[in-house]
Amino acid sequence: MNEKASVKKAKAKIDLNRVAMPKQRAESRRQNFSEVATGYTADDATREASRCIECKARNCVAGCPVAIDIPQFVSAVKTGDFATADKIIKQTNALPGICGRVCPQESQCEAVCSLAKKKAPVAIGRLERFVADWELSHRTDAPTTIAPSSNGKKVAVIGSGPSGLTCAAELARLGHAVTIFESLHVAGGVLMYGIPEFRLPKSIVQTEIEYVKSLGVEIVLNAVVGKTFTIDELFEDGFRAVFLGTGAGLPLFLNIENENAPGVYSANEFLSRVNLMKAYRFPEFDTPLKVGNEVAVIGGGNVAMDAARCAVRLGAKVTVVYRRSREEMPARLEEVENAEEEGINFLFLTNPVSFQVDERKWVSGMTCQKMTLGEPDASGRRRPVPIDGSEFNLPVDMVVVALGTRPNPLIARSAPDLAFASKGTVIADESTGLTRKSAVWAGGDIVTGSATVISAMGAGKAAARDIDRYLASL
Repeated sequence: MNEKASVKKAKAKIDLNRVAMPKQRAESRRQNFSEVATGYTADDATREASRCIECKARNCVAGCPVAIDIPQFVSAVKTGDFATADKIIKQTNALPGICGRVCPQESQCEAVCSLAKKKAPVAIGRLERFVADWELSHRTDAPTTIAPSSNGKKVAVIGSGPSGLTCAAELARLGHAVTIFESLHVAGGVLMYGIPEFRLPKSIVQTEIEYVKSLGVEIVLNAVVGKTFTIDELFEDGFRAVFLGTGAGLPLFLNIENENAPGVYSANEFLSRVNLMKAYRFPEFDTPLKVGNEVAVIGGGNVAMDAARCAVRLGAKVTVVYRRSREEMPARLEEVENAEEEGINFLFLTNPVSFQVDERKWVSGMTCQKMTLGEPDASGRRRPVPIDGSEFNLPVDMVVVALGTRPNPLIARSAPDLAFASKGTVIADESTGLTRKSAVWAGGDIVTGSATVISAMGAGKAAARDIDRYLASL
């Protein structure tokens, strides 16, 4: 066979049929908080992994913020060696069950897969989730400590969200004595309070936190930086370096009339009540939550989709109000499609301008204005421009505002020698996370503002490498 025929035969073997992810039917999942996507079977996983063409480019690794050796783990899945696949992933990612569920692979590793040009990239995220779930179901005992013995150099990690957990795991593997300080009564940060059970089961989060602890990481709960202690006090207690991974928990609002009326929630409060405090299981859990019949969710990101889909499961008729078009929505396409399947209505090119209240001062309506798209703004998306005279009223009895968040100002007040940007984010080196305060690093949403779980993990990992370099110089 000549070379041309050989190439033609190789191309003919390329399988462009991605294995679909099984999931609950829409009419069923509207009634429960169980996970929507039910996961690959072993046969699904091996068939999907077999689609990998094992190219030399390995663009998928470069597209992964935590640099998982994707070709190697996919190859192991292809042969049915799931234990090896798990070991390969865990070399660089301590949270695969989480990443496999909420990481936007479609814009990262899968976006640069060689098969993406054919619009059929390997389903890397689904395979990662499968491997993590397989390991959990086949584990015969608790994970054992794999980190080297401590070198005695203590590092404080503030916040147990994705950036803090990743930074802590990396530092523990490098032999440092790591303590995570978490302000809430349970570890996990946004993974626990922000992302709904039907998208990220909390048992998965806690299992992967236990893995991080198995590396030798200590977690101290109910510890609030700026209240329980300051950063300087950590240094006084013998810590040699500090990583700030406290996220961005201060919600943004519209600043319009009656926005403080009862029935208008921030997405932070609404999702924390539902997820962390388990209001969806009231009265089993003592967290009542009044949910309206006509609910508006303002925003177009993943948080807005999470809030809207929670409200549907709590019995509401839900409308998402977004000031741009569907094409500009920052939410994952998969989450938008799930929301549409679940009966959520979308009002695009629409912006709220005021709220109305009833005789009890409870929100009863929302005046909106239609928008058109103008020139692109700093985000690269076309700027929404109001249309004069297009106002209309939308009857509502509950509103969830999901417009993004900023870091909690407690840190700024307790550490004035840190440098902060105008939006309250910590100024830190983009590649290392090093702040302008000696021996303090930061990463994740506290630096970038609201972003993705995997980008926060990438920042935590980069900071851990630089902290290790710094500690080696002492």
